[in-house]
Amino acid sequence: MDEKLREIRFDTHKAEKFFTKIMAFTLGPVELEDMLKDKKVEVIDVRKKEDYDEGHIPTSISIPRAEMDTRLNELSKDKLYVVCCYNRECHLGACACRFLAANGYHAMHLDGGFKTWKNDFHFEVCKH
Repeated sequence: MDEKLREIRFDTHKAEKFFTKIMAFTLGPVELEDMLKDKKVEVIDVRKKEDYDEGHIPTSISIPRAEMDTRLNELSKDKLYVVCCYNRECHLGACACRFLAANGYHAMHLDGGFKTWKNDFHFEVCKH
């Protein structure tokens, strides 16, 4: 093992900071479901509109990443937004979260995206 990696892996202070950041800006489907029940967040689905129409997280709004630059006026800087994309490999969600944060909006990323919500946890899906 690379000595620098070994040094970092056994630094519990760095590990704590790393995992704290992950937990501050991402959440899983179970945590999102609880937050939706308590009306503590709003979900933004950044997938293509036609994919959103085929199925999406209840109460989520469709703002495809390609349209986000021109639709910020639809959002409030007082809310916490959870961004949903396709799956774990999709970077649309992280890109959208970075864009929102850079513009003063509170954003978190749904780990695993819509695929994990639907296929792994079998949570409710709405269709339009």
